Amino acid sequence: MRGVIAAVPTPVTAGGEPDVGRFLHHARWALANGCDALNVLGTTGEANSFSADQRKAVMSAAAAELDASRLMVGTGTPDLATTIALTKYACDVGFAAALVLPPYYYYYYKGVSDDGLFAWFERLILATRDAPGLVYLYNFPQLTGVPFSFELVRRLKAAFPERIAGAKDSSGNLSYTSQLAKIDGFDVFPSSETAIAKADADGYAGCISATVSVTAPLVAEYWAAPSNAALATRVVEARSAIAAHPLIPAVKCLVARLHEDPAFERVLPPHLPLTEAQKTALTGVKLAAE
Repeated sequence: MRGVIAAVPTPVTAGGEPDVGRFLHHARWALANGCDALNVLGTTGEANSFSADQRKAVMSAAAAELDASRLMVGTGTPDLATTIALTKYACDVGFAAALVLPPYYYYYYKGVSDDGLFAWFERLILATRDAPGLVYLYNFPQLTGVPFSFELVRRLKAAFPERIAGAKDSSGNLSYTSQLAKIDGFDVFPSSETAIAKADADGYAGCISATVSVTAPLVAEYWAAPSNAALATRVVEARSAIAAHPLIPAVKCLVARLHEDPAFERVLPPHLPLTEAQKTALTGVKLAAE
């Protein structure tokens, strides 16, 4: 996997179930409008607000109806057994890769070491060796409280070179991100498309971004021409305008506008839809279909 990857939202019904039809509609749009691949059921996809069965329903539909070689899926949960089950399921239905958070609840026990995290991922890799899909590490310390140290990442890559393929880094610390990218054979994706400007210099494989869900054509153009200053300005402006609001509701609001379908705006508690004032503030974001 390389290039522009959208972390796609998961539309929901009025009853809070995954709306598979709308999910597929937007996923097809993203793949046809500049995305090289999709990240399904990540943070933007509200994965941890769904049950394991609900996540499997989305995974099954995505793998059956889309090009699974262009799909990665979030399978990380606080407990190892569910993470193993979801990761196995992802491989069984055909996903190219799993994106795995660390066991984030365990931060609150304090003193979780690199050795402990290595043991957790070692068990995941060994338990899924009969369904050996690629695994990408998902570093999001602001959300999980559990950072991946550089030494831990290098150790995991060395121990499981055929399985540990890379990382999505949502830390926002590009010094750390660029350090990860120096690990041989390890593909690193910053979480913001604005980092594309440094992709060649720092060795990034692309980006995995929530806002690309609605700015895919623009970002794809920028990925092809990262030295274009005018494109860089437009990408930064769009990203900043969207990220100025609660990100998941803002992305869903813009997806609803893109498809002219207000049902895309629904979010799961504890998220709330944007206010009318927030929606008005987003009217300046230019979407491809407009």
